Amino acid sequence: MKTIGMIGGMSWESTAEYYRLINQEAKRRQGGHHNAPSILVTVDFAEVQRLQHAGEWGQLGGLLAQAARQLERGGADFVVLCTNTMHKLAESITQAVNIPLLHIVDVTAAAVKRAGQQRVGLLGTRFTMEEPFYVQRMRSAFGIDVLVPAEASRQVVHDVIYQELCHGEIREESRARYQEIIQELARAGAEAVILGCTEIELLIAQKDSTIPVYPSTALHAHAAVDRALGGL
Repeated sequence: MKTIGMIGGMSWESTAEYYRLINQEAKRRQGGHHNAPSILVTVDFAEVQRLQHAGEWGQLGGLLAQAARQLERGGADFVVLCTNTMHKLAESITQAVNIPLLHIVDVTAAAVKRAGQQRVGLLGTRFTMEEPFYVQRMRSAFGIDVLVPAEASRQVVHDVIYQELCHGEIREESRARYQEIIQELARAGAEAVILGCTEIELLIAQKDSTIPVYPSTALHAHAAVDRALGGL
């Protein structure tokens, strides 16, 4: 089995989910006492969050490149970036190392395509919902039309992520508000919704939505196991 290289810490709560999901899936597929060989480099989310909101993406790209080089030196066979938002800087990783990056958008889009859906809603940080790196990759590479919530709803989604979920706080009132926003997307024509932030899966599951949900963290983690076992 190949060694999975993970860049985590954005936030540590979601990285813990990655570790759990990857190893549960490895054991499910192989049985016994199996788990997935992996290396984890964890960055300090306080610094990442500060640089994100200051617009210092160049510095963040350097941080990710350094983490990827650590993984490569440690013997990782490929990189899993345990966050949606920081895939804005995917190129910083691919240019820094010779091992491949398993891109979360590609994995999520492939699941949407398998289901035969063409128009999906997207929930994530403001960076993910408003900047082109996620939406354009979905459209240009996979032909999937992406809807995002209205301005006020985007702010709610973003604030819940940074002020609650990144601190491990799960609030019923926030779940209800997210459910309302999913319904807004459904009324606008979304056939399904992508949970495009790793922390959102701590709050929203399929049972909380009347339309299909694509949990990007779980999809990414399971795809990492596919890659490690020789698939993808």
